[in-house]
Amino acid sequence: MSNIYYGPSNSSIDNCTDVDDLMKRYYLPVFYGAIFIVGVVGNITALLVYIIKVRPWKSSTIIMVNLVITDLLFMISLPFLTYYYSQNDSWTLGITMCRFTRFIFHFNLYGSILFLTCLAIFRYVAIVHPMHAHSIKKKRWGTLACILGWTVAVAEISPIFNQIEMKVQDNKTYCLDLASNNPEFMWPYSWVLTVLGYLVPLVVVCLCYWRIMKELKQGPHKESRKRVRARRLIVLILTCFIVCFFPFHALRAWRIYTKLTPETNCMLDRWAHAAYIISRPIAAVNIIINLPLYTLSGDCFKQAFMEMFRFDRLMSKTKEIVEVAVISKHTTKITHDESS
Repeated sequence: MSNIYYGPSNSSIDNCTDVDDLMKRYYLPVFYGAIFIVGVVGNITALLVYIIKVRPWKSSTIIMVNLVITDLLFMISLPFLTYYYSQNDSWTLGITMCRFTRFIFHFNLYGSILFLTCLAIFRYVAIVHPMHAHSIKKKRWGTLACILGWTVAVAEISPIFNQIEMKVQDNKTYCLDLASNNPEFMWPYSWVLTVLGYLVPLVVVCLCYWRIMKELKQGPHKESRKRVRARRLIVLILTCFIVCFFPFHALRAWRIYTKLTPETNCMLDRWAHAAYIISRPIAAVNIIINLPLYTLSGDCFKQAFMEMFRFDRLMSKTKEIVEVAVISKHTTKITHDESS
């Protein structure tokens, strides 16, 4: 096995289990392939529903559409990553595509975080400050928020293009992930990404939803459909932040730290790398968790989806058949009783 992913003190050690190499070869292709299939089908369907059926568009609709586009951009890179890892780390597409695939992974991650944060802020204003609810729903605020989100995400991730490297060893070309590149640069840069790209949005989201939950507990109709939907939206977004994004940021920091410290035990080094590998598809699972968000966003997506695929007609016809069957059965029973 090549030891290109480890520090100089570990480069000559061959007595450690290659657990991280096995994870890359078998775990990453399977998970990335599954995410690609579900993500492409789900997000293309969502985009078609938004473009064709959802009317009128509100600020939340624009945020959701941009979230879909961000996820679809990530879908472009997944076949390349799946093939790369299935071929045991053999990259053949050049440095530009290498940097693009690494860039788009992190852009999807931090773009999703920013768009979910925007959604939380807009929801906070609509529920906690109802006097401004009509204004915040206007399309211009959604457009402005998304322009700002794209700009900040690109600014956060742009250094990757200069830092991601390809390395050749044992006649094989490697496209190194962010945490496997120059640790002297990646250590402070990863903390900038963690603080500005994840922790600050997490605090904003938690504060917004804490105030929203307090507001939803007050007044009558606590179990109304609108309030239940709002609670489910909160749970889903917080799950995405904690389950998908937290392990990735914590394990990336651990991975870079072990690479930065030459005295790290070789097994600890490999397990840190393996844990980081596990966290990457988990971070990408936010693409699948985003799919239920569309039905909870409050912009009639569920109704539009049902109408577009004619589920409403199917349901009405099924209801009619059931009613006819029940009436027929009831009539037959009455006739039988009368004849008796």
